[in-house]
Amino acid sequence: MQHPTSVVFLNTVDLYRIVEKGELGDPERLPEFVRRLRPDITDTRLLVLFELKPDNEKSREIGRKEAGRYLAALNEVAEPDKRLVGGTGFEGSLFLEFENGGALWQLSWRTPEPGVTLYRWSYRRKKPNASWKERTAQKAEELPREEIEQRGELAEQAIRAAYEGNERAKGFQGQVYLPVDCR
Repeated sequence: MQHPTSVVFLNTVDLYRIVEKGELGDPERLPEFVRRLRPDITDTRLLVLFELKPDNEKSREIGRKEAGRYLAALNEVAEPDKRLVGGTGFEGSLFLEFENGGALWQLSWRTPEPGVTLYRWSYRRKKPNASWKERTAQKAEELPREEIEQRGELAEQAIRAAYEGNERAKGFQGQVYLPVDCR
């Protein structure tokens, strides 16, 4: 969203297609197994890559290793002026309000090191008759695993629909509050 002219590939696209469609180099030079690997976010215009992981040390280490593996594979076949690096500066948050204020989730993310973006889900407890400002000022608590499992897919659909301007996800009764860059 911040870079509308970028060519961005998400984790549904493998390295072969990223090299081919992103015009980075010769995808045929990728080893057979490596061709199938799928980084989380690859921008072939800005030449950056991000691996998304839950916000904890073990996941951060895994993300670092995966980002390094993907970058090494891509840069092995990329033309010299199209080498990728780990992306930086990717941070922010958004809110999802379910059930007309009955549940307020927050998804926040940060990039503490190049190529590794860590995310965290939290929520605010229901507070009857509270304004939006009061709700967001409440202390954030870790989102219970059961609730993530129960509503996670619906939350993802709602976020994608909001970002892409599509219809509201079926079964989602609430709002998605997207971040705004006011600079």
